[in-house]
Amino acid sequence: MKKFNLEETPFNLDLTVSCGQAFRWKKINDFWYAPVGESVWKVKQEEDTLLYEGASENELINYFALDIPLDNILKDIDRDTLIHSAVEQCRGLRILRQPKWECLVSYICATCANIPGITMRIENLSKKFGQTLHCDNMEFHTFPSIENIACEPTESVRECKVGYRDKFICGAAENALNNKHWSDEIASLDYICAKSKLMELNGVGPKVADCVLLFAFEKYEAIPVDVWIERILRTKYLGGDKKLSYSKASEYARNHFGKYAGYAQEYLFAERELISSKGE
Repeated sequence: MKKFNLEETPFNLDLTVSCGQAFRWKKINDFWYAPVGESVWKVKQEEDTLLYEGASENELINYFALDIPLDNILKDIDRDTLIHSAVEQCRGLRILRQPKWECLVSYICATCANIPGITMRIENLSKKFGQTLHCDNMEFHTFPSIENIACEPTESVRECKVGYRDKFICGAAENALNNKHWSDEIASLDYICAKSKLMELNGVGPKVADCVLLFAFEKYEAIPVDVWIERILRTKYLGGDKKLSYSKASEYARNHFGKYAGYAQEYLFAERELISSKGE
C-alpha cells in the first residue's frame, strides 16, 4: 500500500468524500472505496498520512485537489462568525476535481432527488454501460463513457431507472460526442459564460450547472443553492422569512464570500451535516 505524507497540507478525507459532492464513495471497515476513472481507489487517512491503492501519486493529488492552498482559501472566506465556525469545525474539507463527463451526468441524475436516489441511478448506469472491476473481493463498475451512452437508444438508458432524465443524459452524450472539446471549451470560459454554455443542454438548469462548474471545473465562485443553503442564507444572513430566489441567493453569497463562495457553501453545508449527525 502506498503512502502520501500530507505534512502541512490540511485534508479531511472523511468530510471530503461524504459531504455530498460525489456519490460513489463507500466506507467499508476503515477504508473508503470508489471507482475513479478506470480503477478502484482504496484510501484511508491516518492523521497526516494517506494510505492508498489504485491511483498514482499525481492522480491522488489532482483528484483530491491537494495542490490547492486551502489555508489561503479558508482565510479568504472567513468573513463572519457563522462561516468561521464552519471553517473551524470542517477544516480540511476540499472540493474534488471530479471527471467532467461523470460529474455532468451525475448532477443531471441529481435533479429532484435525494442522495440514495442519485447514487442508485449512477450505479445502475455504471452496471449497465460501464466495465466491471474487482477489488478486495468486491465488484465495482466504471462510469460509462460518452461513446457507450451516445450509441444507446433512450429506452435503454431509461431501464436504469433514471426517469425523465433519460433524454437529458442521451442529449448530453450526443452533444459531447459531436464536440470532442466540449470540456476544454467550458474550462476556458469565465464563470458566467461557462454557466450559460452548460445551460444550453436540456436538463441543465442553474443548480446543475453550478454543481458541475464547482465540482469538476474549479469555478469556485459557483455556489449551488439547495434548500439547506437557501435556508442558511435566508435566516442566518438576511434575516428574512421570505424564500429567496436562486439567483438572489447565489448573487448574495458571491458578493459576501467572494471568489471562493463555492467553498463557503460547502463548509456551511458540511457543518450543518455534522450538527445533524450529532442530533443537535
